[in-house]
Amino acid sequence: MTDTKFPKRYLIVLLTFICTSVCYIERVGFSIAYTVAADAAGVNQSSKGMILSTFYYGYALSQVPGGWVAQLIGGRRVLLMSFVLWSLTCALVPLDPSRATILVIARLLVGVAQGFIFPSIHTVLAQWVPPHERSRSVSLTTSGMYLGAAAGMLLLPTLVKFKGPQSVFLAEAALGASWSLLWLKFSSEPSRMDQQKASAVGFGKSLLPTSKSKENIKVLHKAKVENGGESAVRPMEIPWKSIVTSLPVWAIVVNNFTFHYALYVLMNWLPTYFEQGLQLSLQDMGSSKMLPYLNMFIFSNIGGVVADHLITRRILSVTKTRKLLNTVGFVVAALALMALPLFRTSTGAIFCSSVSLGLLALGRAGFAVNHLDIAPRYAGIVMGVSNTAGTLAGIVGVGLTGWILEKAKASDTDLSTPESWKQVFYIPGYLCMFSSIIFLLFSTGERTFD
Repeated sequence: MTDTKFPKRYLIVLLTFICTSVCYIERVGFSIAYTVAADAAGVNQSSKGMILSTFYYGYALSQVPGGWVAQLIGGRRVLLMSFVLWSLTCALVPLDPSRATILVIARLLVGVAQGFIFPSIHTVLAQWVPPHERSRSVSLTTSGMYLGAAAGMLLLPTLVKFKGPQSVFLAEAALGASWSLLWLKFSSEPSRMDQQKASAVGFGKSLLPTSKSKENIKVLHKAKVENGGESAVRPMEIPWKSIVTSLPVWAIVVNNFTFHYALYVLMNWLPTYFEQGLQLSLQDMGSSKMLPYLNMFIFSNIGGVVADHLITRRILSVTKTRKLLNTVGFVVAALALMALPLFRTSTGAIFCSSVSLGLLALGRAGFAVNHLDIAPRYAGIVMGVSNTAGTLAGIVGVGLTGWILEKAKASDTDLSTPESWKQVFYIPGYLCMFSSIIFLLFSTGERTFD
């Protein structure tokens, strides 16, 4: 498709931005609705942590398969199937803390469905977006997560207050269905010209097939060879061993783990920290409770614009740009996380959580875009491997936090004291420091896989 006043790739990026926003409204919405329902039913902190972390088990299981299936049949189709599955689950499952088995199965299903989303998005963006636009395109798309989380924190507590926790599930299902209709109507496979643009400027030959023929169901790329004047078609081989043993890939993996450990702990436990740690009501906090996620939205896009500016103006190389933004983001976030339990007012807590999440989002212009730098052809696969680590962080971090808090209560430590929360926030702080060092040592902005 030729460029027009509004090129099709911009519409695709906008739709993926809305996609991630809706996904994170769902995630934040569940933690808010379930926290209210579980506290009313007297569920202990350890059990809450188990239910909250169940999503990430399903999410972890489908990351690498998600990248593989997206390569196989195309990210466009996989995104649609994912949204339909998790939206139906939200619409049909009751929120009842006493029926833990049903909740566990439902959260596993939602996790599996949403696990296909980010590998598919990276596959779609690799097909559509040229290299000089990738930092800001990926940053805009992923910033939808934070805008969605901010919107969820702002609006959903009021919905719970007036309509009850179950209303959150129904609202999320409606949003998922609405996005599915938009994607079905406006998305498409890239034309040959669009794909050539996406694979230009030093990013090698074609990234993914765009034909809808049955032969492409097995992820084929055309390799013209002399064979009686006809073209032969070979399966594209994915270099699994090279991917798994690559130090630049592991640098991304480690930072993805740390980023999501901090994000998921704050996303799932900030409501409890405000309610029990600071004795504040979410409904009474007004718009301030959305500021950490709004800050993530702002800084994620700042990071993308700054990265593209540094690279296109040749101020810094791709490698130095990624390392600079990743290091600044993670180090400042670490300091803010460790300062968080020292502030005993809503203003201080909002400020520290906003700085920590905002700077982590800035760091995404380092490690998160790096998938497309080193492996544009296998972006969905590498993203699947990386995001599996990020999902494991959700399982470990959310569950471990529940255990830490329950242990504090068992030792007669009041959850309203700073001591009961220090370990919760210090762990991701130390991880941020460690991960920034790993990225400085082993990452690269050069293409690693042909």
